[in-house]
Amino acid sequence: MLTAKPRVGLYWLGACHDRSRLRSRIYSTENTLKKTKVPAEKILKGLQEEYPDVKCALDHRDPLQLLVATILSAQCTDVRVNLVTPALFAKYPTVADFANARLPDLEKLIHSTGFFRNKAKNIQAAAQRLLTEFKGKVPKTMEELLSLPGVARKTANVVLGTAYGIASGLVVDTHVFRLSHRLGLTRANTPEKVEQDLMKIIPQTDWIQFSHRLIHHGRKICFARNPQCDRCSLNAVCPKIGVAK
Repeated sequence: MLTAKPRVGLYWLGACHDRSRLRSRIYSTENTLKKTKVPAEKILKGLQEEYPDVKCALDHRDPLQLLVATILSAQCTDVRVNLVTPALFAKYPTVADFANARLPDLEKLIHSTGFFRNKAKNIQAAAQRLLTEFKGKVPKTMEELLSLPGVARKTANVVLGTAYGIASGLVVDTHVFRLSHRLGLTRANTPEKVEQDLMKIIPQTDWIQFSHRLIHHGRKICFARNPQCDRCSLNAVCPKIGVAK
């Protein structure tokens, strides 16, 4: 009977070493989370005191503009989107204008936001669906918003929370995802699962502002690299998961 020869090549040994290191990191992180009891109410209070009047960073005047701006914000900074939207909204002030836009013209205006061809198609298709299915109005339910091209839960939560004051969920962008892990509020590996974890521990009355505050905190203080812990209002309660000691 033939028996398999043991793999002892350098590649296999290196792969085993990498897997071992990865398992060690995961085990360490999970242990840290299990031992840490994060006081969510203190985090909420600290963020509220630090950012009492926070608002959505995307400039807009109505739900349609917010919808378009949020679609543009995918893989793009809010600062860049805010530089692009004044000319965009001036050229296309209504749903019908977006629905009937020439794609090359629309692409040119949003080019600097990245993925401009796909975004242009989604914006136009979303506007067309608003006209045919929703009488030209941006809908007020999660289900209806998710039926629009280019709209996932993050965009829908932004529109519902900011434009209509409806707390159907929490916005989980890169900042919320990163800080939620650093604060020990979740260890989930997708935005959808992070949102579900946050919904269990954050009161629904705080869902809208919590995301806005966490986003501002991530931009101002809690950077991905070299967070300013000495300036942080959450320093005393933050477990600093993933931060080099």
